Amino acid sequence: MSKKIHGGSVVEMQGDEMTRVIWELIKEKLIFPYVDLDLHSYDLGIEHRDATNDKVTVEAAEAIKKYNVGIKCATITPDEKRVEEFKLKQMWKSPNGTIRNILGGTVFREAIICKNIPRLVSGWLKPIVIGRHAYGDQYRATDFVVPGPGKVEMTYTPEDGGKPVTYLVHNFESCGGVAMGMYNLDQSIKDFAHSSFQMALSKGWPLYMSTKNTILKRYDGRFKDIFQEIYDREYKSQFEAKKIWYEHRLIDDMVAQALKSEGGFVWACKNYDGDVQSDSVAQGYGSLGMMTSVLICPDGKTVEAEAAHGTVTRHYRMHQKGQETSTNPIASIFAWTRGLAHRAKLDNNTSLKNFAVALEEVCIETIESGFMTKDLAACIKGLPNVTRSDYLNTFEFMDKLAENLKGKLASLPKL
Repeated sequence: MSKKIHGGSVVEMQGDEMTRVIWELIKEKLIFPYVDLDLHSYDLGIEHRDATNDKVTVEAAEAIKKYNVGIKCATITPDEKRVEEFKLKQMWKSPNGTIRNILGGTVFREAIICKNIPRLVSGWLKPIVIGRHAYGDQYRATDFVVPGPGKVEMTYTPEDGGKPVTYLVHNFESCGGVAMGMYNLDQSIKDFAHSSFQMALSKGWPLYMSTKNTILKRYDGRFKDIFQEIYDREYKSQFEAKKIWYEHRLIDDMVAQALKSEGGFVWACKNYDGDVQSDSVAQGYGSLGMMTSVLICPDGKTVEAEAAHGTVTRHYRMHQKGQETSTNPIASIFAWTRGLAHRAKLDNNTSLKNFAVALEEVCIETIESGFMTKDLAACIKGLPNVTRSDYLNTFEFMDKLAENLKGKLASLPKL
């Protein structure tokens, strides 16, 4: 590879703690030597978010809307302890939540698989991509304790002055209990459907959407009907051309099928199901350090990629004291590769696409050849059995990846 690849416009968001350290190493050793980017950088480190009253997060989201590709480092979402630690003006909201609210779309998680890293579910040979509809249902519900006997009712009052409609939820006769009212929006469900179909097409894998419509005939039935209507009208022919399919499944059947499968599909989950299943699937593959997270917007053009883990505070405390760390950078590297691959797709940039593929292959090949960080060595041997010779430290591993990437790119035909 003689000259740098022209990469186009990308929004890059810096983060916090150990992942921020790794982020700079990724750019310095793996990206900038080979790709010339029109980089729009936003510092989402907690101090800068505080200094700008979190305006920087909104500005970053607006930039992603404009340029269609965002690549984000892990960030701190402050709690009381963090407010005190950084002397923050207030407890700022999650940057991920802020960005998601501005962009819309669906978060998809996917495992990065290496043959030598054991999985709890040994039959999962390919990734399962989980898409969580991160809006409404229990997460925006109104719930309360019913103090004693009485009726709980729900009333819909039409905005146009039409006659209100009241539904009896339950007549509490002998004692109190609990009650809840929850909702979702047709537009949000439609956006979720489009994002899910777009993801399945981009992966070339079938899509399953799970509900409990046999019990919630109208509520979950609405999800089922909207997905089917959009599939039939806009996506069926594209799916058939790729020899993939879309199916609705009951959530209990889907969980059982997922465990028996070899992976290789996209699973669209309602909000609560996605909350639960994304973590159980992540654990089934072995490590959150080997999990990508991509926000896909319903326009199919706008994407934001990040690692699915946090800022690795414990390692950062060690790093600050000058102690050795062995922090896994793979999910952060894959945030870059997934973002660059999307930029390549938008621009029809074969060289950039090939670079992103090569970097992902280098990560997997390096680990499969026995060079890895301590967390992965622990997956293989069990933490009590790991010795210092089993793993590389943070900087050694990055250097090894850089060395292997250089060799791989040199052996490829001209990108």
